Amino acid sequence: MARWEPLLEQVMRERAPRLLAYAAMLTGDDAEAHDVLQDALVRTFSRGRRFDHVNQAEAYVRRAIPSVVIDRSRKFRPVPRDPADHPQVAAQASDRDAVMDVRGALRELAPRERACVVLRFYDDLTVAQISAHLGLADGTVKRYLSDASAKLAGLLGSELDLREENTVPVTAPLVKGRR
Repeated sequence: MARWEPLLEQVMRERAPRLLAYAAMLTGDDAEAHDVLQDALVRTFSRGRRFDHVNQAEAYVRRAIPSVVIDRSRKFRPVPRDPADHPQVAAQASDRDAVMDVRGALRELAPRERACVVLRFYDDLTVAQISAHLGLADGTVKRYLSDASAKLAGLLGSELDLREENTVPVTAPLVKGRR
């Protein structure tokens, strides 16, 4: 048995549900989230790193997930969905007044926009930390957050401001006119 196998088994046993939920937020698709998690595990454990604790291994896998999502988006270009072909999308639109489906709205963002939003609000990273994490310029991250803000506002029917100084979470609508 390789020295990393027991730690991989422990990560999968104890941390897989959280890592899978994180991947699903970035992909918007549970089936694709499984593939992304698998790829992130391979990237993490195939490089011969030594992890002292399961927390350290989980952190490496969590850090690899957004990169895997972006890399996969370069290879697989999804066909735009027509809401008429998918009744569940139309149902979500009618339920928007009752429940804001942030996860559904995140699916509509481009992979890099989605990664920036999730890293900003789920992982609570600053613009500088996101740019370092994804290997992008600060201005590029700000542009992705701005574009995502406009798209999410249209999808969720609220005014959203994803600038760094804004501390209101994505799921809460802002009072009109307040920024």
